[in-house]
Amino acid sequence: MCVSFSSKRSVLILLFLLVLAELGCGGGSRVTQNNSQPPTTPPSASAPAINLSAQPSTVTSGASSVLNWTTARATSVTINGLGTFAATGSVTVVPSATTTYTAVANGPGGTSNATVTVSVAPPPPPPPPPPPPSAVPVFSHVFVVVEENHSYSSVIGSSAMPYLNSLASRYGLATQYYGDVHPSIGNYFMMATGQLINTNDAFTGTTSADSIVRQLMTAGKTWKCYAENLPNVGYTGGDVLPYVKHHNPFAYMTDVINSSTQVNNLVPFGQFAPDMNNNALPQFSFLVPNLQDDAHDGTLNQADTWLKQNIAPLIASSVFQNSLVIIVFDEGDATDTAHGGGHIAAVIVSPKAKPGYTSTTLYQHESLLRLVLEASGVSSFPGNAASAPDMLEFFQ
Repeated sequence: MCVSFSSKRSVLILLFLLVLAELGCGGGSRVTQNNSQPPTTPPSASAPAINLSAQPSTVTSGASSVLNWTTARATSVTINGLGTFAATGSVTVVPSATTTYTAVANGPGGTSNATVTVSVAPPPPPPPPPPPPSAVPVFSHVFVVVEENHSYSSVIGSSAMPYLNSLASRYGLATQYYGDVHPSIGNYFMMATGQLINTNDAFTGTTSADSIVRQLMTAGKTWKCYAENLPNVGYTGGDVLPYVKHHNPFAYMTDVINSSTQVNNLVPFGQFAPDMNNNALPQFSFLVPNLQDDAHDGTLNQADTWLKQNIAPLIASSVFQNSLVIIVFDEGDATDTAHGGGHIAAVIVSPKAKPGYTSTTLYQHESLLRLVLEASGVSSFPGNAASAPDMLEFFQ
């Protein structure tokens, strides 16, 4: 049978349609469709955080600071130069110079860091040195008056010596002053040489020891010993009562008795008032009352009267404005052997003395010698005076 072309075409079309229908209805080979998403990587952990501080943040060299840190999501902290530490903690550092510390927080999510700087400030300047102690004032005139053989308790506060006590109240009083020895002569030698030299009042020898006279002469200063009842100018002989030689240490010094000029500085006390009135007083004056007027043989009231008659005019004069007067006993009562010569009174009188001042420092006659020389502008001290406590505290 013959089939026309058009019929063949129709058949082909039909077959094509049948194939399409088969595919659409699930027939034949099937293609499976997968609608699920491909797997993804889990999100990474967050990096740790760290907070770092220093307390204090500024130190001086050799001082310490404390580094403190806190973290989040960290397992440990590493600090440069110091090591590895717990996630939260602190460590003490002592930087020698300004230092920046870096702390690294370590954790599963990585690392993070923080820095802090500890500054090392330059050391503060040293404090200024304390001012040197003021020197004892240098006076135009220094006077020493020596009384005899009474202890402190029988003098200070005694109604027998109202004038001396008025001076002690107004000026300076050494409440812990002691003689060096019994009997008298050793104390006078200590006041003049810084040594006892001899402890026998009947001593007839001489001394060539360094002395206040030698130091004053070397410094170009003048001096005189005004001794009551001294027979004449330059007298160096023995006792002529009521004058006694062992109350005049200058009469034993070879620097005095072997010098035709220095020996003339030994003068009767009657020369004192004229020298004061004529502006002829020396730099240093040693005033020696006789045995009646120094309380040795006379009474304390007699000694006080002598002081008022002779020292009050000096204090009232223009000379006193740049002067120092020291009134001291040589030794205490014979039964008072404290520190060798007993507890005695010493009064420091001067316009430059602290008003109403009382000292509790232990002094003896070597300190008096030092004071006299310092107050005369001399800085070299004989014998024990070189190491004796100075008496600077009495002055303003």
